[in-house]
Amino acid sequence: MSQQDRAATQAGTHAAQESVFVYVTYIRTAPQALWTALTSPEFTARYWHGVRAESDWQPGSPWQLRFADGRVADSGEIVESEPPHRLVIRWRNQFRPDLNAEGDSLCTMEIVAQDDVAKLTVTHRMARPGSKFIEAVSGGWPLILSNLKTLLETGEVMMPLLFKPD
Repeated sequence: MSQQDRAATQAGTHAAQESVFVYVTYIRTAPQALWTALTSPEFTARYWHGVRAESDWQPGSPWQLRFADGRVADSGEIVESEPPHRLVIRWRNQFRPDLNAEGDSLCTMEIVAQDDVAKLTVTHRMARPGSKFIEAVSGGWPLILSNLKTLLETGEVMMPLLFKPD
């Protein structure tokens, strides 16, 4: 077996041992404005249905998503922070016991300037196959990021309803 074939086999084996969700969108905004939208508690509450992202966004710092009533929805740690291009968060669900039991996931947000738009790629992964958490975020991220895109481009959110946890 060639070195290239071995690498492809190892990559396939690695992929089979994890769950991954990837979402790419293009937003008519500058990378810095998108970074601010992703990291400002006041701004996140507008497109994330009242949920606020809280951190100082420095590597090693704690990170939380808080419901409007103050309860912690998710928590973790900032792994990498390269404003306004890359943010990596160790992420764990706190409000659903079945998702919390799966452990930590890793969420990577990459922002790339392309002409007059910013390309946002969100990759959320968990080191376990068939993750219920990754299944859940695969339904949540498209709604949240569509709201973010609409807010940045029009000044209004697409779906202003507050999130109702189970």
